[in-house]
Amino acid sequence: MVIATMTTVPISLFHFLLLIAAICFTICYANSNVRCIHSEREALLKFKNDLIDPSNSLSSWVEGGDCCKWIGVVCHNSTGHVHQLYLAAPLSPYEQSALGGKINPSLLELEHLSFLDLSNNNFSSIQIPKFLGMLPNLMYLNLSFARFQGAIPHNLGNLTKLQYLDLRCNERGDIKATSLQWISGLSSLRYLDLSNADLSKATNWLQVTFKHPSLAELYMFNTDLEDDPSSISVNSSKSLVVLDLSGNSLSSVPKWIFSLHGLASIYLRSCSLEGPIPDYFGNISFLEVLDLSLNHLNSSIPNSLYGLNHLLFLDLSYNEIEQDISEILQSLSRCCLGSLASLNMESNQLSGHLTDQLGQFKNLAYLSLALNKIFGPIPVSIGELSSLKFFDVSENQLSGQIPLSIGELSSLKFFDVTDNQLNGTFPLCFGQLESLEILQFGYNLLEGVVLETHFSNLTRLTYLFGSQNMLRFQPNSSWIPPFQCQNIYLGHWHLGPKFPQWLKFQKKLSFLDISEAGISDFVPTWFLNLPTQFYYLNLSCNQLTGGISYLNVTNTIDLSSNRFTGPLPRVLSSLRFLFLSNNSFSGSLHQLICNPSLTGMITLYIDTNLLNGEIPDCWNHWDVLAYLNLGNNNLTGKIPLTLGQTNPSTLNLRNNRMFGELPSTMQNSTNLIMLDLSENHFNGSVPAWIGDKLSNLVVLSLRSNNFDGHFPHKICDLQFLQNLDLAHNNISGVIPKCFNNLSAMATTNKTKNELSTLYFINYPFYLSALLVLKGREDEYGHTLGLVTNLDLSVNSFTGEIPKEIGSLVGLLSLNFSGNHLTGNIPDNIGNMKFLESLDLAMNRLNGEIPPSFSKLNFLNHFNVSYNNLTGQIPTSTQLQSFANLSYVGNHLCGPPLTKNCTTKGIPTDVANNGSSSEGSKVNWLYVSIVLGFVMGFWGVVAPLFFIRSWRHAYYRKLDNVYGKLYVFWATMGM
Repeated sequence: MVIATMTTVPISLFHFLLLIAAICFTICYANSNVRCIHSEREALLKFKNDLIDPSNSLSSWVEGGDCCKWIGVVCHNSTGHVHQLYLAAPLSPYEQSALGGKINPSLLELEHLSFLDLSNNNFSSIQIPKFLGMLPNLMYLNLSFARFQGAIPHNLGNLTKLQYLDLRCNERGDIKATSLQWISGLSSLRYLDLSNADLSKATNWLQVTFKHPSLAELYMFNTDLEDDPSSISVNSSKSLVVLDLSGNSLSSVPKWIFSLHGLASIYLRSCSLEGPIPDYFGNISFLEVLDLSLNHLNSSIPNSLYGLNHLLFLDLSYNEIEQDISEILQSLSRCCLGSLASLNMESNQLSGHLTDQLGQFKNLAYLSLALNKIFGPIPVSIGELSSLKFFDVSENQLSGQIPLSIGELSSLKFFDVTDNQLNGTFPLCFGQLESLEILQFGYNLLEGVVLETHFSNLTRLTYLFGSQNMLRFQPNSSWIPPFQCQNIYLGHWHLGPKFPQWLKFQKKLSFLDISEAGISDFVPTWFLNLPTQFYYLNLSCNQLTGGISYLNVTNTIDLSSNRFTGPLPRVLSSLRFLFLSNNSFSGSLHQLICNPSLTGMITLYIDTNLLNGEIPDCWNHWDVLAYLNLGNNNLTGKIPLTLGQTNPSTLNLRNNRMFGELPSTMQNSTNLIMLDLSENHFNGSVPAWIGDKLSNLVVLSLRSNNFDGHFPHKICDLQFLQNLDLAHNNISGVIPKCFNNLSAMATTNKTKNELSTLYFINYPFYLSALLVLKGREDEYGHTLGLVTNLDLSVNSFTGEIPKEIGSLVGLLSLNFSGNHLTGNIPDNIGNMKFLESLDLAMNRLNGEIPPSFSKLNFLNHFNVSYNNLTGQIPTSTQLQSFANLSYVGNHLCGPPLTKNCTTKGIPTDVANNGSSSEGSKVNWLYVSIVLGFVMGFWGVVAPLFFIRSWRHAYYRKLDNVYGKLYVFWATMGM
């Protein structure tokens, strides 16, 4: 989604008039008939000789030439003196055109110089020259973004004729000042910009600037200012019209601002302002521009602000204002219905619905109400906003249909209703918006058919975002779009079954998403040979077939969940993100991995394909690899040593045929948060360095391998570990008591739902993992950050379950089944109140099920079968809801089992088979068993012993059976 903000244009009438005057002077007084003065030409040549000019922009400055004709030089018509130097570098291409080097003092010989512009150059190794304060006639000095360093020279204060001074820095703190007293000497100054300078030690900034008699515009953005609480007289600051203190930590709006009654523009963006908006802004009756965005202002808009009859621009975005939007529109209509041109209240806590009153703001050109809680329909009256150019109500709760009156907004350039609940069809009226450049309506409930007519007049459209709707678009195969888009996102539309032919006419396309579009086709050759070079390409979740030999994409490729076959495609060396999961790509990884030009790959997902062979040992140049998933292939061999040196955040090699011990080089992968090597044939002991070196692990799965030895206690040092799965190995010894050190499992406070990427990939990308919980394997993505799991099942652990396990109160799943554990179940497991799955089956546990288990109210999977447990099953809603299979193979009684318990909690059949008659010493059960065995044995053996014919017939039958078995096994052996 495009994130759009309106760039505020400060009301700088003085700046505008000064530039007009300079242009008029250039046109009226610069005359080719007047040659420049020799001494001034020599001064300019000396000045040039000390400059570094990579683009040769001063090529016209030559010995013996007329300096009045040189680029950037303006002379007076009658005297020939150099009056102005325009040497600002163009912003693009900056590196090739910026001047550098030193500034020669020969400029002092230009005694009549009144205008000097060196902005956007690269003087990174020098300070602002002190001699500039000795140019007596200088009226305009612009050194902004020229990368000067160090202290601002105080003798700039000698420039008594200077009216315009711009010293803005490229980086915060490039230049600095400990005092601003020198500004007092600039008696003619009207415009001052010190943005990004370090003024943290200039404690006199307030007194100096606001007592200046002529200063009209003051820009001090991001200058480390501290509010001076002392009261000062501001009687002499009636001249101040524009004030910008944005980016400074003021905590509250300084009260002295409200004494500056002549202000027309106030910028306090990102000043860490807190609390309600002060009620004093109404005192500044001529205020036209108010920017309080990016603060922590709360409550509602004060009534005094609605008294600003001249208000043109109001920006309260990115605050915490809680108010009904209908109230705001109603109040604004009483003060500035005919003046308001821009209203930005994006990212607040606004509620309510938009009313038809919105259409009365005839001069409104910019309206952003995105990221709020506004509901209801978009009013039909929006079509009456004849001046509207920018409309953004994305990420609200708007419903209903998009009004047809949108088609009347002939000036509209930007339209965004993304991520709402708008329904109905996509209106045909959009085809009338000839000025529209950016159109975004994704993540809604729109449905129906989109026609070619919807785009008939959108000749200026460059950005189209309509993903995640239920729209069908199947234009004629010969349709030629009227637009040339750079970005097209139509994911989850129905564009198939054929590959969209109209894309061949998009010559400027850089971002394309046609995922989940119902396309069942080959990727056509013309698409692979488009002259445009994609930055981002997403064709995922279709039914695309065939092979892909080469992709001309510079940053992100997503071809996952298709039916592509053949070898892996060749890619550009600049590629950062490659997703090829869930296809049928085959062959070796060698060509891709061993390409030495692929030095910037961040994400490589080729899981669930048909890749085979070994993982090549040539990962040395993969320095920035962060996410690697090669799971679910047919890869063999050992983990290569160089792979262990890449230091990714995730490594997934699950479900291959790899073997061997884990290489010690993996100790270098200290960034790992997820390591999944499950379902392979790795062997040896679980390395202790996993707990010692891989301290950031959140998910560790070594499930279904051949690991043996004892559990390394160092694993207990992994404080962020939330999922530990060592099931189906041959690990032996006792379960360590140090598990209580696993703090991420011992807390119930989960900070975030998902494990998200550190890199921006143009669409949400969350880390996912296959986890075995509740007896089944599921993929966890958006909720992975909430899942905690400890699985040591089907190993050879012995001894008792340590009571320290009970301290892991944040666990959702605990599985110790299929081991050789003995002793009682610890009672404090009942304190693990969030447990949803508990499996202790197939061990040798004895004693009773702890009564504390009745407190496990979230259990939905429970199994203690095939142990030696006795006694009554504790009574609770959960424990009685499980089937008998959860308890089979024990000596338990009580619901849900049919066995009743005695008053002592013993099964009745056990009690009855025990000493039911206290005086009896004969156990008749055992007597009957012995008698039955004797009678049965002699009933068969006695006749064979005494009757010879029976005995011979029996042995012949055995020989016959033996012969048939021999022939059968011999045949099977062939």
